Amino acid sequence: MSLPLPDSDALAASHALQQEIATAIETAGGAIPFSRFMELALYAPRLGYYSGGASKLGASGDFTTAPELTPLFGQALARAAAAIIAQSAPNIIEFGAGTGKLARDVLTALSEEGVHVDSYTIIELSGELRARQQEALKDFPQVAWRDGFPENFSGVVLANEVLDAMPVELVLKTADGWRRQMVTVEDGRFTYVQARLNADLAAQLARQIPEADALPQGYLTELHPVACGFMGSLASMFQGGKGAAILIDYGFPAHEYYVDQRSGGTLMCHYRHHSHPEPFFLPGLQDITAHVDFTAMALAAQDAGLPVLAYTNQAGFLLACGIGDLLLRTDPNDAVRYLPQSKAVHKLVAPSEMGELFKVLVVGHEVELPDAIVRADRSSRL
Repeated sequence: MSLPLPDSDALAASHALQQEIATAIETAGGAIPFSRFMELALYAPRLGYYSGGASKLGASGDFTTAPELTPLFGQALARAAAAIIAQSAPNIIEFGAGTGKLARDVLTALSEEGVHVDSYTIIELSGELRARQQEALKDFPQVAWRDGFPENFSGVVLANEVLDAMPVELVLKTADGWRRQMVTVEDGRFTYVQARLNADLAAQLARQIPEADALPQGYLTELHPVACGFMGSLASMFQGGKGAAILIDYGFPAHEYYVDQRSGGTLMCHYRHHSHPEPFFLPGLQDITAHVDFTAMALAAQDAGLPVLAYTNQAGFLLACGIGDLLLRTDPNDAVRYLPQSKAVHKLVAPSEMGELFKVLVVGHEVELPDAIVRADRSSRL
């Protein structure tokens, strides 16, 4: 791969993390599940990609998310949030708040519409991003940070590109059945070895991929037990409360996920705006993600008692929230201001851009969504 070289400090941090992972492998008896490797690569204290200090978002980082493109994204979400708050409570939780721009745009839009928010809680694992958020949101006294789920909650939950960064299990179909991809060290390099599925993973496979037996030998894919656990935790948090969680990410329903053209899985790495499939490249300096199985997320929520309220693509959701009307608040004759916003909206909703690949799953208790979102619902396709 021809990728930009890191500076000496970043390279030293990656080498330190590689040694920490190698020690974990040795302690475990010679191999760890890929999910554990991914967890350490992303979240090891001080050295993991999200827990370290490297810039992640924007031109100087590794990727750009929807809130960074235009404030219209947050303004559209604010419309959905306002409808949910009106039926529940004036509280918002955002998981993985990036630079804080989405929080700022949502709070600003709600304030302009006369919707008061008592509390906006951010749950953020990245120390570098939390520091950026605290600077960006210093003028919003209702914003606070915490490290984990509250016991109970009423209001709105936002999670934009959160599920895709949760550790996944890699499983490979062999002549002897499905095997778990484990990570070991061989000749000083990380590599894979296979192990039998334990009972929990076998059950996850059966639940997530009902047609697993029909897939060909050599098929590699992901299982999502951590993300499914997250959906269960959302359900527990909403027990006894009212509200909804809006989860936005790239991915597919199961019948589109486990198909022949994805026989190598969906795992992808992001390094300085370059995408590639090598998770062992410079651990700690690159993002590692997998596409979301939205059927598995919906089932995990429902199994835990949190109903699915809607599922659609990002284009359908944003258009239902009135992003087109929001764009037209800028005079089209004012080309300097209008054209950049129009270009950003096109990227968000065009099928060839983010409009179809990104999906929106809404789960919740005792609230109804606006009619326009209900009309865009595709949950029958899950």
